Amino acid sequence: MTTIDLNSDLGEGFGAWSMGDDRAMLDLVSSANVACGFHAGDPTIMLDTCRVAAERGVAVGAHVAYRDLAGFGRRPVHVTPDELYADVVHQLGALVATASVAGTAVTYVKPHGALYNTACADPVQAEAVTRAVADVDPALAVLALPGSELLLAAERHGLRAVREVFADRAYEPDGSLVSRSRPGAVLHDPDAVAARVLRMVTDGVVTAIDGSEVPVRADSVCVHGDSPDAVAMARAIRATLTARGVTTAPFAPRATPAP
Repeated sequence: MTTIDLNSDLGEGFGAWSMGDDRAMLDLVSSANVACGFHAGDPTIMLDTCRVAAERGVAVGAHVAYRDLAGFGRRPVHVTPDELYADVVHQLGALVATASVAGTAVTYVKPHGALYNTACADPVQAEAVTRAVADVDPALAVLALPGSELLLAAERHGLRAVREVFADRAYEPDGSLVSRSRPGAVLHDPDAVAARVLRMVTDGVVTAIDGSEVPVRADSVCVHGDSPDAVAMARAIRATLTARGVTTAPFAPRATPAP
């Protein structure tokens, strides 16, 4: 029987401002990428999101980002490797403590937005991110695009590399994501997205924006929680996968090495 993780970016409000329907999404996904305060989220939202995830048996991951609240972490930010290392350590420390108080634990790390895109392509930034993760907890997994510099760096540091595909983002022929600045980069039709995910999970292929077929290997599927159609898409994906005998569950964390 095929099993796949379904993840979503959650806890992305700030103060009185909220984004998406986190509680509805936490009924549907198996892993929650919780914003750590740099692109979105604040201590109260982080704690509330972790508590609800714990109640519903949803795995918790740290959604680390550049320090860019105004740009929602989607703008490239110039930082040195040492600064990026420290920023990732800081964000991880905050969420690890928050998750512990909420009765759960952080099991993986997924960079957000511009940091995700840059670290997937740039070995220097990939090294800074994964070195921080390994130094905080070598049992943590790293979630990113298959074949990316980020997953290669994770493997060099002995971290579990979890391959991620995107339900609601268009793909380039080389397997990278289409820039959000281009038309058609973000998908919205729940039924079309669900059929696309089923094909990625069961056949290992996705149709790129130019119509070509791109091979993909997935351990986890992302549905962005900030999309207006997020809940409908997640619901359609779960229903479609279940109907085809695919189980949705968190990927198993790697055990901490014995001392």
